[in-house]
Amino acid sequence: MDRERARSRLSGCYVTVPTMFRDEDLEVDLEATRQHVRFLIDGGLNESNSVILAVGAAGDFPTMSVEERLRVAEAIIQEANGRIPVVMGVQTTNTRELVELIRAAKTLGAEYVQVSPPYYYMHTAEDFLEYAIAAAEAADIGVVVYNTFWTSHNVSLDVVERLCELPNVVGLKWAVPTALFMESEQVVSRFAERLCIIDNQLRFVTSHILGARGIEVHICNYWPQWGGRLWELIESRRYIEAQKELVHVAMPFYTLWKEMFQYTGGDGYLPFVCCPPGAFCSPACFSESGNITA
Repeated sequence: MDRERARSRLSGCYVTVPTMFRDEDLEVDLEATRQHVRFLIDGGLNESNSVILAVGAAGDFPTMSVEERLRVAEAIIQEANGRIPVVMGVQTTNTRELVELIRAAKTLGAEYVQVSPPYYYMHTAEDFLEYAIAAAEAADIGVVVYNTFWTSHNVSLDVVERLCELPNVVGLKWAVPTALFMESEQVVSRFAERLCIIDNQLRFVTSHILGARGIEVHICNYWPQWGGRLWELIESRRYIEAQKELVHVAMPFYTLWKEMFQYTGGDGYLPFVCCPPGAFCSPACFSESGNITA
């Protein structure tokens, strides 16, 4: 693996593809999932401004078997067909399954895998480092480490330093549980030259100024044109305009997301918060004030 090439291609909008399921039996709907990948690419997402994540959290990976996860990932990789880099989520609770998933991701043609600290049990930093080493050794593929502190061990600055020693760890999808002491900014500024930092907490402008190269944008799933435009603004350092876009579009979206959390959890419903199944949102779903209207 060419580390620098892998790191450079892991930039732009980081978009988790939702997994589609059939209503009648909850079987994965591969054709609908493929259709969604086509929608994203037709909407302007490409290798210069985005990567897509298969079977991540918003892809409902915890609800699927390993076999289902691989079928969905294969469909997404095939549909992308090299037009946009694909990351495959390999989060799991055991190392043997982790290795199996990573080797399968390599075989299927994913460019990267996304790894998080194992969840449910309370793990130590050393536990996670052993797990990450197993991930790095499983296959010659780019590894993105995702700090899912809300479900598992919180990745510390010292752990990130040690992860940088693993040659195929090329990305860090980053958020922190507290804004105290500028903990998020510390990691971005310290490691941006060694890892592609993907901002996962909507501090896109600050993170980009400090060297981050990616942004986690759920909104792309129903409005990919907006995501591409936002990344263009950020890359051209038109930071005031980018921040206004976040306030105008992302803020009402996440206000609705917070409200929905009173009724259900997970992320998989996010692409369809405005429109019914089979339809996709557009700028028309927002009023002049930025509030969702449909």
